[in-house]
Amino acid sequence: MQSERPDLAADAQALRERLRHVYWIGGGSAAGKSTISRRLAAEYGLRTYATDDVMQDHAKRSSAEDCPLLHKFMAMSIDERWVNRSPHEMLETFHWFRGEGFNLIVEDLLALSRETGVVAEGFRLLPHLVKPLLADSNHAVWLIPTPEFRKAVVDSRGGSAWGFIAKTSDPERALRNLLERDAMFTDRLKDEAQRLELNIIEVDSTLTDDEVTGRVAELFRL
Repeated sequence: MQSERPDLAADAQALRERLRHVYWIGGGSAAGKSTISRRLAAEYGLRTYATDDVMQDHAKRSSAEDCPLLHKFMAMSIDERWVNRSPHEMLETFHWFRGEGFNLIVEDLLALSRETGVVAEGFRLLPHLVKPLLADSNHAVWLIPTPEFRKAVVDSRGGSAWGFIAKTSDPERALRNLLERDAMFTDRLKDEAQRLELNIIEVDSTLTDDEVTGRVAELFRL
């Protein structure tokens, strides 16, 4: 075992160097991750990689062995996903929150050109998974929305009439479940990022998009 450790350490260091051009924006839902990443890309000539956009592709590339929770979720009806389970059960069994498919994110990023910086964003970027990939800890930040801010954003998107929520048999209950699950997830993200001494920015209605973008750019030293 001892003889393997230097090789593993060398591989980890090489991976960090290959991803040095990546800037990571994680955080809770409705925190403005996509907005901030697009603004940074436009202002500083970066490219964006939105983990939400590749979820379907990653599901197709996954297997039940590699991502068992994902494949159980895929087999559920929409009410089984959002209405019939408690927010706590939804939190504990949600595949992306458990890090399933994160290796596919890394594969995608490694396949991109290193000539241009990349802003990777999405709730799937869990602090404990990202930290080992950081050559510079200031290349990552987690946006933490307050419950009030998150609710306001969801309401602006249509609330219980929004997207998949409206397709359930009880949209109001589904929305309550989703908001409570996401609140618990956001609290976990904040605690984990702080424990790992990673950057967080708490987002509420007093901050403009320009202000959040400026804070992130300052952290990233762009």
